[in-house]
Amino acid sequence: MKINWGTGIVLAFIGFISFIMYFIITINVDDKFDHDLVTEDYYAEELKYQEDIDKLNNAKNLNENISHKRTAEGLLIVFPKDIDLNNITGNVFLYRPSNKQLDFDTVISLSNQYLLIPDKRLVDGRWNIKVDWQYNGQSYLYKETINY
Repeated sequence: MKINWGTGIVLAFIGFISFIMYFIITINVDDKFDHDLVTEDYYAEELKYQEDIDKLNNAKNLNENISHKRTAEGLLIVFPKDIDLNNITGNVFLYRPSNKQLDFDTVISLSNQYLLIPDKRLVDGRWNIKVDWQYNGQSYLYKETINY
């Protein structure tokens, strides 16, 4: 049987459409191609963004801001030395962009100048740290991206 050029073009179109449909179905069905939004309430979080900007500006006006460092025990989040630890409230949120099952939130409870996130809770890779804290009625925010 001889295939003419018209039949060849039709077969090429059918092959191309089949190729595209294969990838569309694979991406929609396979869990390893699952991509979620950063947060479930993305648009509600966007409306609160000005509050975050104000908190970041408050943190910049401090004499000393929060810092972090990696130790053998885990991640140390160090609070400023010139403030009373008993008046600090808030929470620490660690976000893992590649796997939302690893995200966690911790309430700030300080007995020392630092908060320790245990090494067993953090796997190697990229993490976004967000420390939303209040001191004497003023709100502050510390955001950082680290590779652990």
